[in-house]
Amino acid sequence: MGDYRSVSETQDKSTPETQPASTGTPAPAAGTPDAPVVKPVIRAAAAKRANASVIGMIIALLVSVAAFLPIVLMNPSPKTDGYRPNVDVSAVARNAADVAGFTPVAPATGDTFSPNYARWESGTGSGVATWEVGYLTPKESFIGLVQTAQANPTWLLQQTKSAPVTGNRNAGGLDWELRDTGKGEKSMVLNHKGTTVILTGTAQLDEFAVLADAVVKSLESNPAATVSPSATPSP
Repeated sequence: MGDYRSVSETQDKSTPETQPASTGTPAPAAGTPDAPVVKPVIRAAAAKRANASVIGMIIALLVSVAAFLPIVLMNPSPKTDGYRPNVDVSAVARNAADVAGFTPVAPATGDTFSPNYARWESGTGSGVATWEVGYLTPKESFIGLVQTAQANPTWLLQQTKSAPVTGNRNAGGLDWELRDTGKGEKSMVLNHKGTTVILTGTAQLDEFAVLADAVVKSLESNPAATVSPSATPSP
C-alpha cells in the first residue's frame, strides 16, 4: 500500500499561498471623522443674485417706513388728560333760573375744576327739583353739586348715600355739615339763603374746600330764594 501522506504533502506544497496585494494605506470609510469635508461652492453669479435680493428687501422696507412716517407724525397720540366737554355753567344757570325759582349757583373755579355737565332736573321721580353740576377736580377726582329749594330728610339721605354726620368743616366763611360713608365717598351739606347745596364725591377734603368756597361766593352774590320752584320746566 502506498503512503498517502506524501501525496498530501506534495499537494499542499504545490498549492501556492495567496497573499493580499498591498496597495498602500487603505482609504477611510465615508462618514468617519477622517473623511474630508465637502464645502459647497456658490458661483459668483448666484451669490450676486442673492445679495441683490437682500438689498432689494431692505430698500423696500425703508421706502415703506418713509411712506407711513408722515402719516404718523401728522396724527399724534391723544393727550393723557382726555376729552373734556366745554360746559358754560353760568349760561345754563341763567336759563334755569326762571324754572328753578332761585338763581342756581355757578361757582367761579377758573381752569382748576372742569365741569362736564350742568342741568336742571325737574324731579319727576323724586319730587325734588334740582340744579346739578359735575366737576372734575385738578387731581382727576369727581365732585357732584346738587342745589334745591325743596330739600327733605328722605331726599337728603338719598343724596348723601345715608352717610352719617362726622363733623363740620368751614369753607367760604360758613360751616358745612360733613358726612362720610367711610368708603372713600363723602358729602358736604350747606343750608343757606333758602336753598340746600350738597357736594358729593371721592375727592380729597382740600379740593372739596376749594369748590365749597366758590359755591359760597356764588350764593352770596345771588338773591335768596323766595319763590317755590316749579317741578316741571316751562316749555
